[in-house]
Amino acid sequence: MPLTTRNMEEFSDLTRSFCLDTGIRKQMESFKAGFTEVFPLSHLKMFTPQEVRLLLCGEMSPDWSRQDLMDFTEPKFGYTKESAGFLDLVEVLVEMSPGERKNFLQFATGCSSLPPGGLANLHPRLTVVRKEGGEGDTALPSVNTCVHYLKLPEYSNKEVLREKLLQSTQEKGFHLN
Repeated sequence: MPLTTRNMEEFSDLTRSFCLDTGIRKQMESFKAGFTEVFPLSHLKMFTPQEVRLLLCGEMSPDWSRQDLMDFTEPKFGYTKESAGFLDLVEVLVEMSPGERKNFLQFATGCSSLPPGGLANLHPRLTVVRKEGGEGDTALPSVNTCVHYLKLPEYSNKEVLREKLLQSTQEKGFHLN
């Protein structure tokens, strides 16, 4: 049937119905059956919709404090909790906007949200190690997302660290691991 101005509304209704109902009904029923095996739907009644979203999706607006970062981030192999480079990183992370935090998490962990409970429940922990290479302030941080491993060069100051970290979080692909 050709699309005309006369049947445009019907076409729109049928398309919406197919995309959101009849066209995915079988997949949604399978998802519901599998989900119910793990977590009976009757138990969801004890949660608000916001709590269910949090349980399923994690913290969508990542939030952390300086103390959270100090408690739940592990500096290793060239960094300690007292290292200037590590402390600069903590300050840069605290100063990030919500969007920058999501980009950082995506870069460092492969996921733009935190689990319920925030950094305290991120496993494995975010680990920061010194990246060697002799490029100085031109080097970019790199990551191993599977183990939440941030390889951070020693920068001359916090502003360079911030610039290079934000630049890295905007990159797409595997060339920074």
